[in-house]
Amino acid sequence: MKVKSTRVKKGGSSHRYNPSHLNYVTGSPLRTIVFGTIGSLLMMFGSFGVGWLASASPLNSIEWIIPLRYSVKGLVASVIMVAVGGMMMCREWLRLSQKMPLWDASSKKWTWAAIIAWSLPQLIAFPLFSRDIFSYFAQGRVMQSGLNPYEFGVSSVSGFFQYGADPMWAQSPPPYGPVFLWLAELVAILAGSNVDAGIYMLRGLAVAGCLLIAVYVPKLARLHDINPTRALWLVVANPLFIAQFVTAGHNDALMTGFMIAGIYYAARWRNWAGGISGVTLVTLAVAVKPIAIVVLPFIGLLWAGRGANWMRRFIFWAISGLIFIAEMALMGWMNGLGFGWIGALSTTEGQYIWYAPVGFVAWIGGIWAHNTLDVPSAEIREHIGSFGKLIGMGLATLLMFVGKDKHLIKRAGFALGCVVLFSPMIQSWYLLWFIPLIAVAGIRTGHQLDFYFLTTLFFMIYAIADQLSVSPYLDDFDTNMARLIAAIISIAYASYLLFLDPATRRVLRTRRRQSVFDLVI
Repeated sequence: MKVKSTRVKKGGSSHRYNPSHLNYVTGSPLRTIVFGTIGSLLMMFGSFGVGWLASASPLNSIEWIIPLRYSVKGLVASVIMVAVGGMMMCREWLRLSQKMPLWDASSKKWTWAAIIAWSLPQLIAFPLFSRDIFSYFAQGRVMQSGLNPYEFGVSSVSGFFQYGADPMWAQSPPPYGPVFLWLAELVAILAGSNVDAGIYMLRGLAVAGCLLIAVYVPKLARLHDINPTRALWLVVANPLFIAQFVTAGHNDALMTGFMIAGIYYAARWRNWAGGISGVTLVTLAVAVKPIAIVVLPFIGLLWAGRGANWMRRFIFWAISGLIFIAEMALMGWMNGLGFGWIGALSTTEGQYIWYAPVGFVAWIGGIWAHNTLDVPSAEIREHIGSFGKLIGMGLATLLMFVGKDKHLIKRAGFALGCVVLFSPMIQSWYLLWFIPLIAVAGIRTGHQLDFYFLTTLFFMIYAIADQLSVSPYLDDFDTNMARLIAAIISIAYASYLLFLDPATRRVLRTRRRQSVFDLVI
């Protein structure tokens, strides 16, 4: 039977509406959660073949792991599982929003069910998308040896290469704060020579950060009169969040968790209790990863209160700064690392990536300078990258002075976003520093949400195809071939979602999507 479409007027305009469209935006989310869990399980099984392992890990010699990691068939199957699984999670994340347009109490239960079901397999998976977690363990071993990681690279400890750390960290100081190095030392002590135990403990620290984010994102959303469940879905159920903060185990999760908790208390209690709590928690975030210092001035503004004059703002900036310096000094004195983290901030200098706007300009500029002016490309890239960082920090500083008080948390998010956007190196997990702050202030259903969807898809595709662990001892298969397979599958899947899938292709059809949602509501 052919169903006739009808025209519905909304806001002075009309949209053509076919009742059969409701099949794609209503119904129980259970099927969506189940299929998302299948995607997560596929990614987990694929990680056993192309996830990162230390060469010293006894997991390499497990009987059923060997054919996955050291045969072409096993590697190809693993790549396919990672790519398909990751993109399945993207699809079901989109579908979850279509099945919960009301974002009511029932939606909260389903959202948490999705977060837990999709994250649990990643707790077991071998690290994917990055091998930074191995460098955390190596730096913990440096601390365990009684050495200062800001002065001695991970190569100072015997057998560092066997423990999986990227050679780039051999002589480089870690761009992390004293609290995280403390925690990494504790993990190294508890794990001993068992690198796998150490990796899973470090992932546990990342999960602790995820829990902080999951708790405080809804709380911050409520302060902005934004639906807390929708904010939770935007941030924590996002497959990019799960991939980078759970699977990869980045310490950025712990930093972001402390940072968001600090902002919440400073915004919730705009008095001395909230100010001191906010500064202390943000100081802990800086002591995990120093980039969190960008939001410290906004804590001072929240503490100063609504309608504060400039004198009062500068006073509370000064108070916040003094507390921060005192607490960092205390932590540096307790573990003997002092303020070594300041010098370590230059560790990432000279790095760039093609999809970052400044990184692209640096790449093109380096080629032009080398071919035209006979100037070393690296020198030009470094100058362009430094200039981009200055612009980013300048814009972040401007946001301290310009804007309404009610937009302070969004301004803090934009400040972090400016630092990221104008950096020559943008890693996918950098976006997760500021996305929570923007989400709690409101991401509108429309072009803003469309852009967020597309950004998630892009960085998931890049993450899936970027860092895969492939044995260098295979004659007829290498890392580039694995990346090509992963890229083709994930791009094809994303194209299907955007242009062919009867449900998710509505992602880029904002007017139709909104009209259908209005009718459901």
